[in-house]
Order: sequence, then structure tokens, then C-alpha cells
Amino acid sequence: MRTIFVLFVLSAALLACQDVKVEEVGNSPVEAKFAPGGRVRLDLCPAGVELIGRDDSMLRVSYTPEREGVRVRIRTSGDRADVELRGCPHNNFKVRIEVPKSSALYVRMMAGQLDVFDVKGDKDVELSFGQLNVDVGSAEDYSHVDGSVNSGQIAASAFGVEKGGLFRSFDHNGPGKYRLHAHVGAGQLDLR
Repeated sequence: MRTIFVLFVLSAALLACQDVKVEEVGNSPVEAKFAPGGRVRLDLCPAGVELIGRDDSMLRVSYTPEREGVRVRIRTSGDRADVELRGCPHNNFKVRIEVPKSSALYVRMMAGQLDVFDVKGDKDVELSFGQLNVDVGSAEDYSHVDGSVNSGQIAASAFGVEKGGLFRSFDHNGPGKYRLHAHVGAGQLDLR
């Protein structure tokens, strides 16, 4: 009986560690199971993106309007997930990405507007052109924060910072456990 129990536990652990790859073209939503507490890496095409933390164990990408040629790829392996979005149309394209609320984020996006809400964890977010809005929650949750713009405006009310112009940046150290790096090449950075 003990041997059967050990085999059952080992097989469950192996299933949990299996790699999952989901790729869809022109279909929305695209989903994959992913446990909270992991690292999510997102490579996004230009669009209006809402990145939202949820209480479930899923990664979900949905978009409007539905268009042929839009490619969503989600790969998970253990505590790491990679999300790639390609083929976005150039006007009025909206994307909603849902991740477990407790996730570490690494996000890169060329242009558009990126809004990050309700995610507790490390955040490394860069946008080349456009507006980046990050709901940071409590400033006390962070051990280190750095924000910068090459050209534009920083409005970091959570950290008491307001700056505009060329090559503006700030650093903040605190008592928390998370790290936040936010950068916009040209445009607006809002940390609230």
C-alpha cells in the first residue's frame, strides 16, 4: 500500500512538471493552467493591453476584435511561463491578459498602452513608445523600485515622484520583498 501511495505521489509530481505548449492563430481566448507564484515572461506586439492578476490558476489571453493572423503562444514549464503575442492589427486592437495574482512579471512591448493591475510580485516592465500604467499597490511591498523615461513624463504618486523631460529616472528603496523596474522609451510612466 505504501508503494502504491509513493508511486501515486511521484506520478502526480511528474504530471505537474510537464511542459505545456498552446498556440492559436485567430482564436480568442487562449488558456493554459499555471500555478500561482511562478514567473511569467510576456513578449507583446503593439496594442492596448490590460494585464490583470486573478485568483485562479490560469493564464488567459483574449482580444477584440477577433482577427485572422493574430498569434498567441503560451508555453509553461514548472514555475515558468512564456506568453508571446504576434500579428496585432494597428488600430483599436485591445488585449486582456490574465495571470495568477501572485506572479513575477517580465514584460516587453514595442508600442501602445500597457496597464498592469492586481499583480503581487516582482515586475520588470519595459515599453518602447506609449503609456505604461502600473498599479503598484502599497509602496511598502517593494525593496527596490526604479523607474525611467528617455523622453516624457514620470508620475509615480505611490513613491512621491513627479518628473518630466529628457532622461528622467528615480530609485526608491523600501522594506518590502518585491522589486519593480519600469521603463518607457518615449511617453508616459505612471506608477500608482
